[in-house]
Amino acid sequence: MMTPFLLSKDNIELQFATNHLGHFLLTHLLLDNMKKTARKSKIEGRIVNVSSEAHRITYPEGIRFDNINDEKQYNKYQAYGQSKLANILHANELTKHLKEEGAEVTANSLHPGLISTNLFRHVFTPPSFAQGFVSKLSSLLMKNVQQGAATTCYVALHPQVK
Repeated sequence: MMTPFLLSKDNIELQFATNHLGHFLLTHLLLDNMKKTARKSKIEGRIVNVSSEAHRITYPEGIRFDNINDEKQYNKYQAYGQSKLANILHANELTKHLKEEGAEVTANSLHPGLISTNLFRHVFTPPSFAQGFVSKLSSLLMKNVQQGAATTCYVALHPQVK
């Protein structure tokens, strides 16, 4: 989250590769099996894309498909936002196609809430007093890891989300 500019092994900006492309590929590799399983079992399949409210903090044009790897224009906050926006758009488009197809699989995206993890380690560079202060404050104001995971589990399992 909000890393300095780096490229993945496949030469794609790391946040976009990690936060979106890996999940996109995994989803599509499993999708046919999910459809078959849902059809046979009569149990709805669910795809959950974890996004973030940070999807609102992106480049002015949204996702820079033509400039994903442009280090000169890279902004770690906007790059993170575009990767999370991509997760939402993917879930929305996938749901539309699955409904048209009549598949018993749904795709959702969610913001799990602010969770006290080390994800914020790149926000304050170099590390500072502010980072230590935010770390202490986060343990009081943010969800713990189990509470954050509960949001995703709810979307994945609860009947009201069908």
